Parts: sequence; structure tokens; C-alpha cells
Amino acid sequence: MQSWPSLVDQDVHGKRLLIREDFNVPMEHGKISDHSRLDRALPTIKWALQHNAAVILCSHLGRPQEGQFDPAFSLAPVAEALSASVGQEVLLVQNYLDGVEVEPGQVVLLENVRFNIGETANDDILSQRLASLCDLFVMDAFATAHRAQASTAGVAEFAAAACFGPLMLEELAALGQALDQPASPLIAVVGGAKVSTKIQLLESLVHKVDTLIVGGGIANTFLKAAGYDVGRSLYEEEFVALAQSILAEAQRLGVRIPLPTDVRVAAAFSAEASAKITSIELMSSEDMILDVGPQTAATYAQMMQQAATVVWNGPVGVFEFAAFADGTRLLGEAIAASPGYTLAGGGDTLAACSAFQLSDQLSYISTGGGAFLSYLQGDILPAVAAIQNKENQYVR
Repeated sequence: MQSWPSLVDQDVHGKRLLIREDFNVPMEHGKISDHSRLDRALPTIKWALQHNAAVILCSHLGRPQEGQFDPAFSLAPVAEALSASVGQEVLLVQNYLDGVEVEPGQVVLLENVRFNIGETANDDILSQRLASLCDLFVMDAFATAHRAQASTAGVAEFAAAACFGPLMLEELAALGQALDQPASPLIAVVGGAKVSTKIQLLESLVHKVDTLIVGGGIANTFLKAAGYDVGRSLYEEEFVALAQSILAEAQRLGVRIPLPTDVRVAAAFSAEASAKITSIELMSSEDMILDVGPQTAATYAQMMQQAATVVWNGPVGVFEFAAFADGTRLLGEAIAASPGYTLAGGGDTLAACSAFQLSDQLSYISTGGGAFLSYLQGDILPAVAAIQNKENQYVR
């Protein structure tokens, strides 16, 4: 079991903590539309305050142009929401690179770190200026851990000391349980529109899992690779050969990749389109696959009952359209009912869990999108590596 330097093992009394959180919240008309990411960060913030630390929070929001302030990407709504949740004022600080005034027991929020020139390029000078703000840097934003940026990896390199926050450690433990030492059989579900965005993930998972279920446009490309006519369905012709090689490798390794036997099709990609269920072998050249059929969904559900570990990333159909939501809903319900350890991550997956009220029924829901995928495919996460490689990383 990997040993990680943890915030709760530190003596933080009177110390300045710079905590990197993920406050990249969805916004509608200047208001936060989903507080989930703020809620997940609260235990770390409250722990630090209870232990009399001077708390400095930082995060990005969206993708503003570096070097200029844009009110559309300001963290002001986040500061307001945090003030209510924490039970004390959380002051938003705009000019902070030359120092921040914060006393033990207080908490401030730095304005969007992506307003700083050099943030995304992981500029050393910016990293050093951020590091100078604190006695201890705390990485608690798993969703940004795959990015080598000034506020994630760079600051950890130059800070006097660095460690991981509770949420970050939760994420690493959940992923470790599902992938590093999983109970077998291990099933991975990888859905989404394009094989091209998940090539490395698919190639990696086929060597780790007992069963690999592909969904959405990815499944269409695999169906084409297996010799089926997919009509006018979304698929990637240039990746058919790759899909064939993955199918061949799976067969060599004894890994199952069960392809849909029946599908829900339509004449057009539209929420108003009428759904028709057909065998994959009877696909019309005019049909467009938008979901798996009931027979396939039942097969997947049976597999979930036999699984000891399930990792879910991506829907198996266009679940945003009511007529084509059943496949993903039934899959999600089957995963939730599985007796094994169940882990889900990725934006579309979280949206599906929310839509079908499954979030509380899985073993763990990851906050990461890109970071979740990076970990699944075996990448080294720069923010994790920066802290692991740091000498004298404990504050005593």
C-alpha cells in the first residue's frame, strides 16, 4: 500500500496553508448551478480551521485569457458560497502574489489562478511566488492533478513543505483499490463518442481487466471492426484497425469484450426521433445507433452481478435523449446493485449518475475527469509526482 504524506499528520497550528482546491464549478447566469465540488472540499477547509491554521485557498475557474481579469471567470460567487458553508467570511483576494494577509483561524480565497501569466505553462517564477505565500502547500484537487501547472505541481516543488489533503487521499485510495490491487473479476466500462480520445485507456485496460465493455460511438467503431454494418452511426473509420487489434489482443489474453447484440436506432440524431430496437445483425444502412437494446443491457446487468470490482467511465448511449436513456440507466442501476466495489468518474458519467439518482449507491464517485482517465490509463500524475519527489515534505 502506497504511503502518502497527509495533511492530518501535520502540525499546522499557526501555519500558513495554501490549499489547492477544485472550485471549477458550473455557472449559470453568474450563479453556481451545482455546489458538489465545494461540498467535497469543506472537510479539508474545516479541519485546517479547527487546527488553527491560516488558510489560503486557490483554484481555477474556466479558461480565461492569462494576464487579464475577466469578471465572467471571477471566483467571487465561490467566495460567497464558501462563506455561507464555512460559517465565517471567506475574503476574495485579487492581488496576492506579493503576499497575503491572513491570520490563524481565518480563511481567504485567491482570485482565479488562471488570471496569472505562466499558470498553465508551469512557470517557475509564478510557482515560486505562490510557494512564498505559505509554510505548507496542500494538494487537494484531484481533478487538476494530471496538469503540470504552477498551482498544482510547480508550487509543490518550491514550497517549504507539501502534502495531500483528505479529498485527494480519498481519490487516490479509491483508484488504488479499483486498479492497483483490485478484487477479481474486474470489469471496466468505457463509453463515449470517440475511440481517438481514449486510445491509451483502451490499450491499457485490456491488460488489466477481465471484461471490457465499450459503449457509445466507441462501441460502434468496435462493431465495425468486428464486421458489422453500423449504418449511419457515429464511428471512426480511421480507428477500425486499432479496434481490431484491441479485440485480437483481448482474445489472446482471455479478456472479454462483449459487443452489443441488439441496439436502439433512429433515423436522425434528435431528441424527438423515434426509437426502434433491432438486432445488430439486421441493421439497416439508414439506421443510426443511439443506445444499446434491452437484451444487451440485460447481459451487462448479469455481468455486474458477478463482478468484484467495476470501474465506470462513460455512457453506453445518448442518455440525454429520453428515448435512448434506458441502456445507460439500466447499466448504472446494475453497477449500483453490484456486490463488488464500484467506482465511477468522468463528466458524462457523473451527469448520468445524477440524472438516474445513483450517486449515493456506488462505492465511490471520483471528482476527476481528465485526472481520472489519466490514472486509469497508467499515467504519472504531475501533481502527485511533485509531492512524492519532494524532500523534507513533512512539517513537524
